[in-house]
Amino acid sequence: MIRLINICWSAGEFGLRNVNLDVPDGKYAVLMGRTGSGKSSVLEIVCGLRRADSGRVVIDNVDVSMLPPAERGIGYVPQDGALFPTMTVSEQIGFALKLRRRPLQEVNERVRQLAEQLGLIHLLERKPEALSGGERQRVSLARALAAKPRVLLLDEPLSAVDEETRDEIAGLLKRVQREFGLTALHITHSRTEARQLADMMFRIDDGVVRSEGGAAT
Repeated sequence: MIRLINICWSAGEFGLRNVNLDVPDGKYAVLMGRTGSGKSSVLEIVCGLRRADSGRVVIDNVDVSMLPPAERGIGYVPQDGALFPTMTVSEQIGFALKLRRRPLQEVNERVRQLAEQLGLIHLLERKPEALSGGERQRVSLARALAAKPRVLLLDEPLSAVDEETRDEIAGLLKRVQREFGLTALHITHSRTEARQLADMMFRIDDGVVRSEGGAAT
């Protein structure tokens, strides 16, 4: 479950105003809006990369508003994947677990498990420069899933892939969300993406979030 309660945040003349958003357990929610509407700011507040001026962020009935990102139980896929340029695919996937000082055997087992599930086994020793756009997104998704989060946040995950690959990655996202039992919040400006993925849909305009009911139509 993801719940935002009266979130306010400002930067210069732009701000989020009393944002309320509720995504029940196991649902795939899509937040739509134009470029510069505040979509990414909402996502960054949920995962802890930005601190709201007021209001609360609740994940699985726990107020995480003051917790650092690593303690919120969230997996985050940033725009364009944001892979580390000097790390192999294997190192990228295991990064969060190594930060948490998990045993090497556990890290290696989790990396291999996710690589098999996401079709990355043959890419484990490659670095980002040798990956296609779709492969980069698969790696970024695997990295986000490594620490077994309850919630998955996705910042325009299909914007950096070509049209032929887009349907493939969209299908992968939906499959992973269902198989892992995740609550997902995906931001985009594309209504086509929303139609493919959303169980429920929201729109942000001028810093205000409004529900658009159920799945996009």
